[in-house]
Amino acid sequence: MNSFFNRDYSRRDFARISASSALGVSFSGWLPTLAHAAKQQGKPRACIVLWMTGGPAQTDTFDLKPNHQNGGPFKEISTSVPGIKISEHLPKLAKQMNDMAIIRSMNTTEGDHGRGTELMLTGYRPGNAAIQYPSLGSLVSKEIGQSDNELPNYVSLSTFQFAPNVNGAGFLGPRYAPLVVSGDSNDPQSRANLSIDNLRPANGVDPESMNKRIEVLKYLQSGFAAQTTSESAQSHSANYDRAIKMVQSQAKHAFKLEQEPAELRDRYGRNRFGQGCLLARRLVERGVAFVEVALSQVNNNPVAWDTHGDNFTRVRELSEVLDPAWSTLMDDLRERGLLDSTLIVWMGEFGRTPIINSNGGRDHFPGGWSTVLAGGPIKGGQVIGATSEDGMEIVDRPVTTKDLFATVCTALDIDPESENYSREGRPIRMIDEGGEAIEELVG
Repeated sequence: MNSFFNRDYSRRDFARISASSALGVSFSGWLPTLAHAAKQQGKPRACIVLWMTGGPAQTDTFDLKPNHQNGGPFKEISTSVPGIKISEHLPKLAKQMNDMAIIRSMNTTEGDHGRGTELMLTGYRPGNAAIQYPSLGSLVSKEIGQSDNELPNYVSLSTFQFAPNVNGAGFLGPRYAPLVVSGDSNDPQSRANLSIDNLRPANGVDPESMNKRIEVLKYLQSGFAAQTTSESAQSHSANYDRAIKMVQSQAKHAFKLEQEPAELRDRYGRNRFGQGCLLARRLVERGVAFVEVALSQVNNNPVAWDTHGDNFTRVRELSEVLDPAWSTLMDDLRERGLLDSTLIVWMGEFGRTPIINSNGGRDHFPGGWSTVLAGGPIKGGQVIGATSEDGMEIVDRPVTTKDLFATVCTALDIDPESENYSREGRPIRMIDEGGEAIEELVG
């Protein structure tokens, strides 16, 4: 309740309303806003990151250049917001633009997949070997996750990362590490393998026997933990505790996508990304604070958006997977009253060169590219920043990774200037110094 009073109306405001009501003064115009704000307080905040492995081409998705040779063959289409146009291959997302904000002026100095991934998922430039920075998922889940949730507060789906372990908890420790759910099939008839195996007791083991086994294991673990403080022992214990909690609860049913109507699953798309977005909705609905869904493979291409060759064929195929999954996710969240409490972040590690190479592809380009924020408190229907007519440089409002992270934190009601402590007791800012939230989106 404190956050409500601090951010929207003070206790003095409520006292004034009460007193005025007693004197017969009407504040009926305020009541819908107050009721909405109060209702929002009961909803857990959540964040879903749609991670585009390889770096998506901004000039073929959200920042087309139709009047320049760098633009390529894709056409622009109008969206639900007059004046904002995006790729013809994202028609369903075009209808969602009122709840979306495009940042067309992201820029970094990291054009390497691994370094760019580390920067965009931790907020810190790579190179400090002494500190393993936590991922955005670990940072957010630590701040807004529910400690009594039967599910982990950070779940990562179908990830392929150029930087190993970059989506981990870093110095925050295993308590804030993600539950990683992966799959190796795009079979349309399957559940895309987005399930957790081995959550049932072995055949012939009844619940009482299982509980006794768990008690014995906990006793042995506690004895071992008393003799060692190693990180590997702590990690093993934390992971096992989470697994046991899921085995003993109904939380495991969150992963049973077959419980969903077939028509809805079809709308998301019968592929790993589409079913991952559906699972993200199910997890958020059950109180999970942070879910990462990666679009990292289409037609057996494990690096998805890394389109150095045949860019336009591949981006069209990727867009045909992205468009129904993301737009259905927003519709599904909206219909369940969850979109206004769930922030969606669409991003990759960098963009692609506006100049088309000799292989019909686009190469790495960190100099000016696009990310998109949607849902939550984001003020949609906006475009932040702009690139030049040829797409080669930013001409308005450069946005850094620090700014993006500050905006995400502010949208989730997290103080961007708060600090965590390394294992050595060193205070480390959640957001690297110098980032500012984009006021137009969250102010």
